[in-house]
Amino acid sequence: MTKGDIYFREIVGRILKEGSLDVNPRPRYADGTPAHTLSVDHVMCTYDLAAGESPFITLRPIAIKSAIGELLWIYRDMSNDLDLLRDKYNITWWDEWDIGDRTIGQCYGATVRKWNLTENLINDIKNDPDGRRHIINMWQEEDFKEKHGLKPCAYQTVWNVRHAISEDGEKTDYLDMCLFQRSSDFLTAGCINQLQYAAFLIGIANHLGYLPGRFTWFCANVQVYDRHMDQARQMLERKSVECSPVISVGQGISFWDLSVDDFKVEGYPRDIIKEQNPQLKFDLGI
Repeated sequence: MTKGDIYFREIVGRILKEGSLDVNPRPRYADGTPAHTLSVDHVMCTYDLAAGESPFITLRPIAIKSAIGELLWIYRDMSNDLDLLRDKYNITWWDEWDIGDRTIGQCYGATVRKWNLTENLINDIKNDPDGRRHIINMWQEEDFKEKHGLKPCAYQTVWNVRHAISEDGEKTDYLDMCLFQRSSDFLTAGCINQLQYAAFLIGIANHLGYLPGRFTWFCANVQVYDRHMDQARQMLERKSVECSPVISVGQGISFWDLSVDDFKVEGYPRDIIKEQNPQLKFDLGI
């Protein structure tokens, strides 16, 4: 099974066994009922992309192109425009956070654009590869004073260049990255977020001429909604599909020129996964 499946079983099993039930949740379901969750704190998953490890799961199908499209909308397009997200990437799930003008307001891509976060990151790594201050942080208090749809869940990435020397003296330069996330609705977005940011690492590493190395995900609070408990148990009962998925992009493609189709996925038999472990429906808390 994939390393993503291994982590999924471990984390969801832990939530069902020892999760804390919240008392006064902010989210509500569409019918107005409070969206309670079971959650655990302080979760970490790590993947050596260079060794073929990945956050792909096979216990339900993952819409890979949509996941990467959302990532590009935030960090490459630097946009909060819901029409752009729909027309360019065929994604509409952000419509729940429309502030009334077909945007999600001053958050996510709008924050990246305002503070020039992606370009600053690329220039920092290019000009000072061995520096330890290569950080993107979307938790900007000034932005929260403006109207916004949702404070960022996956809010910070930290990047490091690593020089590895083999036994025969050959040097290989890797780009490593860790993602900090304050909150994760794990059944719906958690595995997708990990896949997105692994793709982000791959795209930036390719842009700068490094090999993508280690990707690590830290999350402060990981939840399963009370209306998702049956789905959680069902996914744990499913059999993983044996595969070794890999994401890559063609060498030399600028991050600014990347399209969803430039990300090539090999070894992920989505049709088999879809047949064996069909997609599930989730009543989302907003």
